[in-house]
Amino acid sequence: MSSSPSLAPEPGVFARFFDGDVWHSFRSSPVAITAAVIALVCVFCAVFADWVAPHNPFDLASLELMDSRLPPAWMEGGSSKYLLGTDDQGRDILSALMYGARISLFVGLASVLLSMVMGVGLGLLAGFVGGKVDAFIMRVCDVMLSFPSILVALLIDGVGRAMFPDAHGALAFLVLILAISLTGWVQYARTVRGSTLVERNKEYVQAARVIGVKPGRIMRKHVLPNVLGPVLVLATIQVAAAIITEATLSFLGVGVPPTSPSLGTLIRVGNDFLFSGEWWITIWPGVMLVLIALSVNLLGDWLRDALNPRLR
Repeated sequence: MSSSPSLAPEPGVFARFFDGDVWHSFRSSPVAITAAVIALVCVFCAVFADWVAPHNPFDLASLELMDSRLPPAWMEGGSSKYLLGTDDQGRDILSALMYGARISLFVGLASVLLSMVMGVGLGLLAGFVGGKVDAFIMRVCDVMLSFPSILVALLIDGVGRAMFPDAHGALAFLVLILAISLTGWVQYARTVRGSTLVERNKEYVQAARVIGVKPGRIMRKHVLPNVLGPVLVLATIQVAAAIITEATLSFLGVGVPPTSPSLGTLIRVGNDFLFSGEWWITIWPGVMLVLIALSVNLLGDWLRDALNPRLR
């Protein structure tokens, strides 16, 4: 009597991912690989700045004013101690870039996460419920889109600072994150609403309604997983936009506290010395900002193409 053949075990999540189209698309795209490497290096240096950075640029006890405004190490007058030179306070620019990128990335990621939660929730509600709820949410979106996002962020940040004039530390960061989030949720709401309008008329949603599943559970368990694809692509691209918005606000002096300077603050400080010959004080933070934003944008473009078979 022959034994029945044993069934092969199902491949795990990682095995299915590495065998899937997305990983194959990533491996075959030199631009995506290069962008991922640059983004990972920047994130690694920012997260582990305490261990990777050669100096702590914000430790006042370790600053040497005699070393201020030194050029990069390969230029005449430079020092091998400071690879990219120093600023007007004697801070090592390479170390300041790592610590500043940490703050920019934190504010950018936190604001995108908050705006994504707000936008996805409101877009799902507008598309599924429809009627007056949909009309009201979309009119709010239209009003938000009629103003430049940076002006709305400046307005919200100004109102927040007026309400909390003594805001320092965590509270100041919260005001800044809210200012960026309240300008970025509109794109998520409109994207999710459009996808929800398509999904709510499909057979699986109608079947769930017929058997008595509550609307909230239908939105959460059935509709939401099927509209997250475009949201992930949009969130990847919005990270770069949020980082640039934070840098713009910090450059204008209304961003993060001066005691915790981000890339935008470093660019603003270096801008005062740009035409006096100390170009490295502002150029290197600008290069770092461009590298982060460009790599994230390229990854977002690749992800959009990889998740949409019609664009491949």
